[in-house]
Amino acid sequence: MLQGKKILVGVCGSIAAYKSALLIRLLVKEGAEVRVVMTPSAASFITPLTLATLAKHPVYSEYFNEANGTWHNHVELGLWADLMVLAPLSANTLGKLANGLCDNLLCAVYLSARCPVYVAPAMDLDMYAHASTQANLQALLSYGNRVIDAESGELASGLDGKGRMAEPEHIVQAIQAHFAAERGTLKGKRVIITAGPTYEPLDPVRFIGNHSSGKMGYAIAEVMAGYGAEVTLIAGPTSLPDPPGIKCVHVMSALEMHASALALFPTTDIAVLAAAVADYRPATVAEQKIKKSEDEFTLTLTKNPDIAKDLGSRKEVGQLLVGFALETNNGLENAQGKLEKKNLDFIVLNSPSDEGTGFGHDTNRITILARNTKPKEFELKSKKAIAQDIVNEITTYLDR
Repeated sequence: MLQGKKILVGVCGSIAAYKSALLIRLLVKEGAEVRVVMTPSAASFITPLTLATLAKHPVYSEYFNEANGTWHNHVELGLWADLMVLAPLSANTLGKLANGLCDNLLCAVYLSARCPVYVAPAMDLDMYAHASTQANLQALLSYGNRVIDAESGELASGLDGKGRMAEPEHIVQAIQAHFAAERGTLKGKRVIITAGPTYEPLDPVRFIGNHSSGKMGYAIAEVMAGYGAEVTLIAGPTSLPDPPGIKCVHVMSALEMHASALALFPTTDIAVLAAAVADYRPATVAEQKIKKSEDEFTLTLTKNPDIAKDLGSRKEVGQLLVGFALETNNGLENAQGKLEKKNLDFIVLNSPSDEGTGFGHDTNRITILARNTKPKEFELKSKKAIAQDIVNEITTYLDR
């Protein structure tokens, strides 16, 4: 997907610099032409020879190479690249870039670059959370740069928290998504995505619901829109703001979500059903608040329509239908059954029982099942990265 792309990798002084070796290797494997610029302190963490060997080109770190009399023109490097990525980006270099300081070759190349710039910060959790660091990241965003958010985990200090540089695979995914969006991989495709919970009213005050945050569906919607798709997000009640540039249809109950999905589906190319829809609703809804009078209260429930099944029965040739399965036991077996019964093209399986997954988390771990193929498992990662994985599967499926 990166064949022939010119990518400039900036490496700063951070223990995470060892990951830049894998990042460069992955970029080259994807067909990119890579050049590397290092800050002077970065060489204390990883040798220029290592990165030069992987990039198949000399590494730049000084303006002038006294050994061979070569002048490294920062302007030419900045103009050469189709994309620049700084990984890892240290707090020190972040502060310089945010304030236009230029005391080394990497900073000069950044200031000369006319291409999109991505940064992947890496530092200890307290440094990352510091108000000045966050202000500097916001400054970079305001300049039009893109930030690949730091991830959580064990840090070099021995502490555990947010500050780890994003994994090289996740950085490559972000770069692939950038160029896919430029190409408009899904341009002209009409997409509906359901997200969040549904609330089934008992009376004017109370409801039956679940803890879905909507983060997964919203992340998929943003990635799809980035690929050029015309996205409509059918969202249950969540606290998330409407994603910019995406049409949002807000619903409350399963019946409302069902009606909206059925109305939009005939003119839809791709439907992704990520919402956690209630299976049942109260058979009757009280007009007034139900008073607490008896020691026991019996509630009669009636089955809600199955959105995935109803869309599957209406699916035409050329339409792609993706479902989700949240399972606590017999996950693969239950997901495979839903795949067949509901006429889905593929289904995304996840479990709230796994550490770091389930409602409210910023991370998830999934398995994707499709017909006549082995299940494809994905490691625990941010929901944004998982959304990228899912959209990659969709684009691969469409290219078949």
